[in-house]
Amino acid sequence: MERRRMDAALLVLLLGHLAAALEVPLDLPQPPTITHQSPKDYIIDPRENIIIHCEAKGKPHPSFSWTRNGTHFDIDDDPNVSMRPHSGTLVVDISRAKAEQYECVYQCTARNKHGTAVSNNIVVQQSRSPLWSKEKIKPIVVQEGVSLVLPCRPPAGLPPPIIFWMDNYFQRLPQSNRVSQSLNGDLYFSNVLREDSRSDYICYARFPYTQTIQQKQPISVRVLSLDAINDTMAAFYNDTDLFSDDPADERKPTFLVPSGPSSSKTVLRGQVLEMECIAEGLPTPDVSWTKLSGELPAKRTYFLHYQRTLRIVNVSESDAGDYRCTARNKLGTVHHNIHVMVKAAPYWISGAPRNLVLAPGENGVLTCRASGTPKPSITWAMNGIPIENSPKDLSRTVEDDTIIFTDVQTGSSAVYQCNVSNPYGYLLSNAFVNVLSEPPRVLTPANKVYQVIKNHRALIDCASFGSPIPKITWFKDSRSSTLDGDPYILHDNGTLEIHTAQAHNSGKYTCVARNSLGKEENHIQLEVKEPTRILKQPEYKEVQRGRSAVFQCKVKHDPSLIPTMTWLKDDGELPDDERLIVDSDSLTISEVTENDAGVYTCIMNTTLDHDSASAELTVVERPDPPTDLELTDQKKRSVQLTWTPGDEHNSPIQKFLIQYEDSLHHRGHWHNLTEVAGTKTTAHLKLSPYAHYTFRVLALNGVDFSRPSLSSRMFKTEPAAPDENPSGVQGFGTEHDNLVISWKPLSGLQSNGPGLHYRVMWRKKAVNSEWITATVANTSKFVVTGTPTFVPYELKVRAVNDHGAAPEPAIAHGFSGEDLPVAAPDNVQPMVLNSTLAEVHWDPVPSKLIRGHLKGYKVYYWRERSLHKHNPHHVEKQILTFSGNHSHGKLPGLHPFSLYSFNVRIYNGKGEGPPSPTQEFETPEGVPGAPTSLLVTNTDLDSLTLEWSPPHVRNGRITGYTLKYQPVNNSNELGPVEEVALPANETSVTLSNLRHSTRYKFYLNAKTVRGAGPAISQETVTIMDEGSIQTSHPIARSPPRHPPNNALPASPFGSVNSSMGEDGALISWEYWGPEKNVYVEYKLENSEGEEEWQKELVNGSQNVVLKGLKGGLSYKVRLVAKGHHDQPLHLSRELLVRVPAVASRQVDIATQGWFIGLMCAIALLILILLIICFIQRNKGGKYPVKEKEDAHTDPEFQPMKDDDCTFGEYSDNEDHKPLKGSRTPSNGTVKRDDSDDSLVDYGEGGDGQFNEDGSFIGQYSGKSVSRETAEGHESSEAPSPINAMNSLNSFV
Repeated sequence: MERRRMDAALLVLLLGHLAAALEVPLDLPQPPTITHQSPKDYIIDPRENIIIHCEAKGKPHPSFSWTRNGTHFDIDDDPNVSMRPHSGTLVVDISRAKAEQYECVYQCTARNKHGTAVSNNIVVQQSRSPLWSKEKIKPIVVQEGVSLVLPCRPPAGLPPPIIFWMDNYFQRLPQSNRVSQSLNGDLYFSNVLREDSRSDYICYARFPYTQTIQQKQPISVRVLSLDAINDTMAAFYNDTDLFSDDPADERKPTFLVPSGPSSSKTVLRGQVLEMECIAEGLPTPDVSWTKLSGELPAKRTYFLHYQRTLRIVNVSESDAGDYRCTARNKLGTVHHNIHVMVKAAPYWISGAPRNLVLAPGENGVLTCRASGTPKPSITWAMNGIPIENSPKDLSRTVEDDTIIFTDVQTGSSAVYQCNVSNPYGYLLSNAFVNVLSEPPRVLTPANKVYQVIKNHRALIDCASFGSPIPKITWFKDSRSSTLDGDPYILHDNGTLEIHTAQAHNSGKYTCVARNSLGKEENHIQLEVKEPTRILKQPEYKEVQRGRSAVFQCKVKHDPSLIPTMTWLKDDGELPDDERLIVDSDSLTISEVTENDAGVYTCIMNTTLDHDSASAELTVVERPDPPTDLELTDQKKRSVQLTWTPGDEHNSPIQKFLIQYEDSLHHRGHWHNLTEVAGTKTTAHLKLSPYAHYTFRVLALNGVDFSRPSLSSRMFKTEPAAPDENPSGVQGFGTEHDNLVISWKPLSGLQSNGPGLHYRVMWRKKAVNSEWITATVANTSKFVVTGTPTFVPYELKVRAVNDHGAAPEPAIAHGFSGEDLPVAAPDNVQPMVLNSTLAEVHWDPVPSKLIRGHLKGYKVYYWRERSLHKHNPHHVEKQILTFSGNHSHGKLPGLHPFSLYSFNVRIYNGKGEGPPSPTQEFETPEGVPGAPTSLLVTNTDLDSLTLEWSPPHVRNGRITGYTLKYQPVNNSNELGPVEEVALPANETSVTLSNLRHSTRYKFYLNAKTVRGAGPAISQETVTIMDEGSIQTSHPIARSPPRHPPNNALPASPFGSVNSSMGEDGALISWEYWGPEKNVYVEYKLENSEGEEEWQKELVNGSQNVVLKGLKGGLSYKVRLVAKGHHDQPLHLSRELLVRVPAVASRQVDIATQGWFIGLMCAIALLILILLIICFIQRNKGGKYPVKEKEDAHTDPEFQPMKDDDCTFGEYSDNEDHKPLKGSRTPSNGTVKRDDSDDSLVDYGEGGDGQFNEDGSFIGQYSGKSVSRETAEGHESSEAPSPINAMNSLNSFV
């Protein structure tokens, strides 16, 4: 017991060492380790060389040897076998030998001076695909309904072949719930049908290693009924197997496979469990599966071959137990129980034993922990020799599946083999113990950069080696403390883990490896990156065919990572179609078709992470038209219509619209009949008699109606009597002695039969009156003549056809024709209510005198005249209509103080009756209107005169006027009100003692005995004190004022002044008005009347600079204040502004267009003259220029004469001097002469130049500087073109 406790403690002590087992660097001594070997069961292709793998590593590099069938295999003795250099792999050349010779059990051994490792036993077998044995298969004749098994029995192959059934055309034979293939390849029929007859039931076997297919001889099957079997039995008796003699009646199921009520099956752990139950019966039975001892493992269970096969993958011990398959049809049920036992070949519990690297004096453990069913046995070997036969080692203790090493010493390195086996297999594992003394070394590359996404786990490696095993410590940046707490996790292998990396975890990390022999450190960089996230995901799209779909996919990612956007359709690549356009953050699909429907996924990848989002595209279109219209359940007045819906194109059908065409009455026109829900495909249609119906159906979905379906066949209904009578029957008269009876006629569909006509009936609305009847057709009215005026009648219109009459119609009412009323209202009395309203009363006219429908009364009234002596006569008539049976009415809107006349008339549907006798009434006085005008005249410093005109509308006798006035300050605030009463005969008043330079507002209204009327207002400003007036510039003066006898409207503007500056005319003013819109307007003084004033808006300002005025002109300037649209404009007095002329600046004449044109014309003229002279001279004429040059040393140029082409004499019109010329020396300069008008005076220098064509290009700038200074700017003028021309002549 004590020993076990010690062992347990030792195991716990050494678990860390075990978990930290490391790879030994190849530059250090170590025993062999097998790195690659062929599988235990090695099936080879006999057509290729045999290669048996065995690779190993170690220091020194190991040597290899082989055993075959348990004995040493000397490869040097076999010329067909070779071993690859630096390897243990065998290569067998089968070109000179048969593969069968090498079907053996092989084992590889790798050894060096530190130990020996061995491989598994490798069983080499060649794959086989044998042929089917030749056999004659007799035709099979069976009765319909019986069960049948077609055997396959393929040849045994290695590995077993894959079985399938096909016909002569290599088409797989159809399988179903009735026909299925068993696990052994046989084909089972639960019951046969006549269509199972065929002569090419062929079983095929495919061998996977050799990729060959073998074919069984075809099997012929004939399925006959019982009578056919009896007729043909003799013909087939000698060479045919007859499977059944009894009739095939319906029967309950029985199992063909497996047989009996129960069976058992054994399966190995980790393999696939397959169980099958194939039943026969008629009708075909259904098969189901249950586990009696528990539930079927849902994720590992599959049902194949139409529920005939149950498959469980990756079997575990929990799958053992009892299973039941059940077959049932309507006649009964049958069960079969299968007991499943799960065995297990050996398997590792905690992995295979791991290599140990120990320093001298250390302890260690090798564990070989495995399991299996039955429990496996464990044996140990050292360097390939059973451990019990190996040299004794006091530091080693073997206890079952564990070897314990204590205080190991140098030289005790070895390879240990653990073999675990039971009847179902074995496990063989090599693990070495390497005793070394080695200081630490870090195997992770220096300065390695790790990148991780934020909020993800970060693992920073520090792989190391050393013996004893080094201890790893981590530091970050300043190395102030070790990283051994939250959020850091240090793993046994030295890896540092940060469970959730954040941005502050980025930086430089240092890992230090230490053991008793030394230390080594390594630096590692960690970079924490922002995650890749899709900010705007693609959304579900429902798009109509032919339109465009756009999927957005906007992504955010770490800027240091390079993203790659990928789009998928249904988890596959996008179709190669130019209609699909991929942009940086979107996918556009233009002209969408049905094939574009699917799920689209955008994936954003970086080197560290990715994000994806998906959306579905549904392509919708209006539905296809319904098809297969069929008429059933046909009755006299109804029919059943059925149809097949068309493709709804991903948008559910909402309803069906049924239309009809009546080719008998309205051919070519379709009418809506009814609608049904989109889930229905049938409709019961109610029809009318005597119609030829054709139907069609339209489907409606979320997009639109479909095209109409094809028409149904015609359905004719039988004629019948009408079901209804005409509607809208009414009676009225068009003349005073007739009665018009009208109605809405029946349609052709409502007629119900041929020969439709109408029976019209009428009678006076009186007791015991007889009905009068008339029959009409093809009309909708009937006129009864000779009726008394306006008498009530009862009316009926009945529809009749060749098959009878409609039901009795309802009685309608009407009147015969009307005539004009014959009487006027009596006892007409006026009543004046006030100055603008009167009321008229009358007695109603008796009904018998109206002779029609009473419509109402009309009052005709007109204003004869005003009662004021000055008003003219008025005769305009007005009419007021009072609809209905009234006895009074009011006349509004009358004029006060006026005389009115009126009469009253009654009117009916025919017209008006005679008028009542004309009467008169007078309206009393009212308040007057506003005075017609109010003007301000004779404005002075402290007084002014107001003049006005009486009101145009007096509405009575004017008894006087009331004048109110009050001052207004610059803030538009009103001062105290003064009131003055004025007599009626006054039209002006002078107010004195007013304040100068003050704005006043005046209100004037007139009065009658009824009161005061509305006021007229006006504003003005008294004249300013002369001492306060300042004029900024004496040149600009206001125009003279108008004479005092011309009255002007009051103005809110004070003084208006102007002055001239460099930028323009400065206009300033004073303004106290309330209006917000103030303009300055100006135009030329002498402009015509229709020229518009030019405006500039100057709101809120008291001055403005008018720019752009032309010098030397005078302008009229005024100020305008504009209020609301119904208020008058306020104008200031006009100001005359004179703009002085500006001295013209020196003009560069050579750049003026007129001068250049003139020079060109002169040059052309001279050229023409020279040509003429040259022609004249060639003809013998005399050219005297040379002579004159000889006679005069410095001649003056003369003007050209017309008769002999010589030059005459010119004089300057301005100076009355002859023009002096200057010659042109050979150097092209121009010498100045005594003339002040030479070219030098006008040029910028002493040189003149010409273009290639002879035109002068010198510049002209006016007079010389000395002359310019002496004469001043006012005398500056352009040089004479005559001077320029003569100067030019000196150059010719």
